[in-house]
Parts: sequence; structure tokens; C-alpha cells
Amino acid sequence: MLKTYHGSCHCGAVRFEADIDLSAGTNKCNCSICTKTRNWNVIVAPAAFRLLAGEEALADYQFGHKVGHHLFCRHCGVRPFARGYVEQVGGHYVAIQVSCLDDVDLRELIAAPVRYADGRDDNWAKVPDEIRHL
Repeated sequence: MLKTYHGSCHCGAVRFEADIDLSAGTNKCNCSICTKTRNWNVIVAPAAFRLLAGEEALADYQFGHKVGHHLFCRHCGVRPFARGYVEQVGGHYVAIQVSCLDDVDLRELIAAPVRYADGRDDNWAKVPDEIRHL
């Protein structure tokens, strides 16, 4: 069910809202940045995401093919969302960290399906052989 959630970084400088259907699934990946940051996200179309405050507080980190903007708050360091373009996920996207959703019910997160991707080998359609650490 589509629902509007509100989210923020730790210090509150970055605030957003997004229309998300958690029952449609969330994502975890084994690529180097996702593994190191324990990334758990939900991907939405840019039209479903609204940055309410903090554009000036965001810093950008890119690596590899530089298709994603791994944004983080320059004050507290939390990564509330990322932006980018990847054809395999439908083009332009916003990847929202579910841990930054302030008004999500824990039961909704527990019930949300999780898709796993083998980003380490650029094989996004394959589930990695090991996922327990993600």
C-alpha cells in the first residue's frame, strides 16, 4: 500500500518525505559501499520524493562508474538517501534508507520483502551466494 513517510538524517538538517509501498519490497546489496554502510533501501521514482530541507547540508560521494550520488549530511554524516540513474532500475531513481524513515512502523519493515543483489560482481539480477552479513 502506497503511503507517505517522513525521514531525516540524525541531526535533522536533512528532511524529506516520500510516497513508498514497502510491501513492494526493499533492497540490500553486497557491493563495497552497501556492505560497508549496511545499506537497506527502498527505491522510488524521483516524483515520489520531496526534499523538505537540507539541500545545502548534503555532500556527495561517487565512485566507480559514477552513476549514483551517495549523499550524506555534512553535519552528522548520516546517508538518508541517494540519487542516480541506472537503466536496470528504470532510469532515474532515489534510494531511501529505510533506517532514516522517522514514522515507519517497525512491523511494516519486518513484513517488507527484501531483494538481494550481487552488486559486487555487477550482476544485479542475481542473489549473492551469501547474504547473512547484509
